[in-house]
Amino acid sequence: MKAKPLKNSAKTLDQESLHRLAIRYVERYATTRKKLADYLHRKIREREWQDAEPPAVEQLVARFVEQGYIDDALYAQNKAAALTRRGYGTRRVSHALYQAGISETDGREAFQISETNKWAAADKFARKRKIGPYAESQQDADKCRKQLQAFLRAGHDFDLANRYVFARPGEEIIADEKF
Repeated sequence: MKAKPLKNSAKTLDQESLHRLAIRYVERYATTRKKLADYLHRKIREREWQDAEPPAVEQLVARFVEQGYIDDALYAQNKAAALTRRGYGTRRVSHALYQAGISETDGREAFQISETNKWAAADKFARKRKIGPYAESQQDADKCRKQLQAFLRAGHDFDLANRYVFARPGEEIIADEKF
């Protein structure tokens, strides 16, 4: 059976259709400058370009920023808050912001959000995974090692993860100022 071509894949792009694609993308998704530019460049590669003038992707993205359709700092704050609520640590948040193309200045406040809420995020992660104080019974060393690795992959720092993983079931973990 022959593969069916994608809808609209045969249509070549011009500046007008590129603008329509960009509008549709920003109305559907919270995005950043980098993500929109990557999307538009991908569409140009997939469909090809028909105008005599080269595609003005950067100018289009800049215009969307000026019009307020794209706000990298706000995107970063929302992404950091969402990841933190889901139990991810500061390193995971930083990595997600880097992947989205957020600059250091735009991501500063977002990083502060994740840093401020790191205890709540670690607690959420431990509760979801039934680790340490939320476990039903004391875990063996191998299980604790795997739980510690999961904590670290979630972006939490070692000392914080260690406190949760090696806590006894039912033990209260108190937020410490030095962390």
